[in-house]
Amino acid sequence: MPTNLVLFDGVCNLCNHSVQLLLKIDSKKKLVFGSLQSEKAKSLLTDHGIDPNQMNSIVFLKEEKAYTESDAVLHICKTIGGVWQIAYLFILIPRFIRDALYRFIARHRYRWFGKRESCMLPSPELKNRFID
Repeated sequence: MPTNLVLFDGVCNLCNHSVQLLLKIDSKKKLVFGSLQSEKAKSLLTDHGIDPNQMNSIVFLKEEKAYTESDAVLHICKTIGGVWQIAYLFILIPRFIRDALYRFIARHRYRWFGKRESCMLPSPELKNRFID
């Protein structure tokens, strides 16, 4: 299993734009990406005790641990490092508050940002940063 794996909703425009941003700011190429809709992602989620049919959140797999919702976002920022690791300070806010905000945005993401018909296909230059 790749380490520092970001699993995202491949048909969500907000999620796809977030992945594009992460690809730009992750200059050390620490992150690898995969769509939650892929068979590989479903298998990895199951291996981590997460029901892939109930998952509509970002998932960050790091060192055999699975982070979801706001924890995933904060651990991704911490992993990228640089100025982005400052965002990890939000871990001090109780998770139930952070996750409530995350779920509110997630619940409205298709209405606010739209939805694609199919998952994003990485360019040949970025293919090695994505799992199948």
